[in-house]
Amino acid sequence: MALGKALLSRVSSSSAGWQRRDNEAGGVGGQAEDEEDIEEGGRDGASTAAASGQEEEQGRWASILPELLREIVRRVEAGGERWPMRKDVVSCACVCRSWREVTKGVVRPPLETGKITFPSSLKQPGPADTPIQCFIKRNKMSSTFYLYLSLTQTFMDKGKFLLAARRFRHGAHIGYIISLNADDLSQGSNAYMGKLRSDFLGINFTIYDSRPPYDGAKASSSRVSRRFASKQISPQVSAGNFEIGRLSYKFNLLKSRGPRRMCCSLHHPVVVQDSSEEDLLKSKAHVPGKSLVLQNKAPRWHEHLQCWCLNFHGRVTVASVKNFQLVATADSNRPGGIGDEEMVLLQFGKVGDDMFTMDYRQPLSAFQAFAICLTSFGTKFACE
Repeated sequence: MALGKALLSRVSSSSAGWQRRDNEAGGVGGQAEDEEDIEEGGRDGASTAAASGQEEEQGRWASILPELLREIVRRVEAGGERWPMRKDVVSCACVCRSWREVTKGVVRPPLETGKITFPSSLKQPGPADTPIQCFIKRNKMSSTFYLYLSLTQTFMDKGKFLLAARRFRHGAHIGYIISLNADDLSQGSNAYMGKLRSDFLGINFTIYDSRPPYDGAKASSSRVSRRFASKQISPQVSAGNFEIGRLSYKFNLLKSRGPRRMCCSLHHPVVVQDSSEEDLLKSKAHVPGKSLVLQNKAPRWHEHLQCWCLNFHGRVTVASVKNFQLVATADSNRPGGIGDEEMVLLQFGKVGDDMFTMDYRQPLSAFQAFAICLTSFGTKFACE
């Protein structure tokens, strides 16, 4: 273990640039740019001598015996159960290509561990048994929303930054751009993750992913959906806007009492993780799979409180029309491990003026859950 600590201290200094960016505005998303820098060998603005020195430095790290390297990474991973200690695992993946491949083999996906480590984890399903707890902070002045991973069971911790979104208006439509970088919320950014687009009334939404959800998926042909190819993180993976789901709120023409009613249909491809690929962000599906239909869980009327109630198990403290719980419909194509229609797959609720909790589990990813929750913001006169 002493050898592991010594190597880890050297590793941390090698990836100090990424760690300096790992603050409230960088988070997990900050690794995306760093991976590209490592992959390309620091080509931007680097002199020939500096590039040669970097190659020599990486060559020394890559010469470590695979068995020893695997044991070092395994011990580092075991000691980093939670953030910010988990930063050491990311540091191992930032050393060189061989370290990255070994780290990818050691770190298991959120479905198995319930841990979010790399940016690719944000588009992988959560665990089936215990939901991953997150919270969303809203900035009304700038129309931005920030997703954080909860580090404790309280609502007081700063959390670990995961994603950011900005609301924008395009003609008569409202949309949201979702990014890994809280300081770069543009569709042309290399941190762009996807977007959300609504209709004129703001009750029908389409969710787009920046990556193809399965082989052969076709990108949206809309002019506003195009991205700059030169900004791609991984040129080997086609980038664009790929529709992965739709969500709609039901009309309430009679203005009857009750919460909003919503229905969500998500494409659920069969995901196969290819460990031979060089890009940490790759996670492709080889078959389209079937659609998963979700609907909000019906609340019950509390006579004493004179309001509609849902059991959020202490995770929601403020009554709001935005609060909801999503379950799979009885006739939905639920993948194995999801359970019956009573199991809550996503819950969202208010705990402060501009703070909301978000808990999700399989088959939803953090990206999908965040996009669904964003649809709850904004007034919907036809649904309330």
